[in-house]
Amino acid sequence: MKEMILAYQGEMTLKGLNRNKFEARLAKSIRYRLEDLGPFKVWQAQSTVFIEPQQEDLDMEEAFRRISKIFGIVKMSRAACCDKDFDAICAAAEAYLGPTLRGLRTFKVEAKRADKTYPMKSPEICRELGAYLLGKHPHLRVDVHNPQLEIMVEIRDRGAYIHGPKVEAAGGLPVGTSGRALNLLSGGIDSPVAAYCMARRGLALHHIHFASPPYTSLRAKLKVRALARELAEYTGNCQLFVVPYTKPQEYIRDHAPDVLFTVLMRRSMLRIAEKVARGSEMEALITGESLAQVASQTMAALACTDAAQDLPVLRPLIGMDKTEIIAISRRIGTFDTSIEPYEDCCTIFTPAHPKTKPTLAEIEAAEAGMPELAELEARAAEQVEKIPIRIGDDPEF
Repeated sequence: MKEMILAYQGEMTLKGLNRNKFEARLAKSIRYRLEDLGPFKVWQAQSTVFIEPQQEDLDMEEAFRRISKIFGIVKMSRAACCDKDFDAICAAAEAYLGPTLRGLRTFKVEAKRADKTYPMKSPEICRELGAYLLGKHPHLRVDVHNPQLEIMVEIRDRGAYIHGPKVEAAGGLPVGTSGRALNLLSGGIDSPVAAYCMARRGLALHHIHFASPPYTSLRAKLKVRALARELAEYTGNCQLFVVPYTKPQEYIRDHAPDVLFTVLMRRSMLRIAEKVARGSEMEALITGESLAQVASQTMAALACTDAAQDLPVLRPLIGMDKTEIIAISRRIGTFDTSIEPYEDCCTIFTPAHPKTKPTLAEIEAAEAGMPELAELEARAAEQVEKIPIRIGDDPEF
């Protein structure tokens, strides 16, 4: 008997002629995430990825944790693998799950016979293996409706696999199968969740952050770097672009109508982000905006913001409320860092009563009165700091 990890595909199985591309990307991601743990053999068959350790004493718990955060996998299990001989299956089930059964009162056996040449049918496997385990553990009883432990036997082409209940995994599509995008990472709760949601749809992404010293501190930048590192376990290795934004932001403050400041700043940020994105061959921008959450996120304000540049702007949180966004933030592990009290350039110089229904004509008129803004934005884009973010880097700061 040997232990393996079974990772089950979800949406990828619907990809038809393109499925091989998705599966190859998923296998590559798994191999990379496990590389420093030791040698693992990775192969795919029947909508399942098999991850087999090639030597003893590898950290299977850590391998399982890492794989659970790889997009493209919907469920996982750690399983005992043995020959497709019923006596071997019985022995493996007792050796692998017997210690767990000793502390329980009820169980059931489920069987899946993917190899239809196997002589025993699924109901027979369930009945006979259940009887064998009851003989080993007389205190148990079978409960087919609400068992404390469900034992699953899968008869596959290469062997038999015995495991307990499947565990939920990250779902989605493998990162890199849907293109590349640049995420505006502010340091709040929303933008890390937006990055997670779009990576889950297969986007390979990088982050851009706007820093405005002395109004924003070094600690604020380090907080954003920590968020990018926490996200890397889901999104993969990436680059954090930090834009020195003080001069454009001060210029807008000093030369534009106060009530239009927020939308003008957002347009300015998107123009800079577009320059950085195109320079790195990225195809879209990602923001954490949610409709009507703040004054700059009304329909009118968003329309004015989008008109500033030509790349698609993806807003995965647009229909979510704050409670839903916070729930995802807690689940993916970014919430505690996001609520650290450090400055965000989006909140400095905020007017007391921003205009919620600006028109594009008045926004463009305001920008026409700021002839030096384009040069300041170009200079900021040229001076961007590039910080590599790697999976496994210490996210603390």
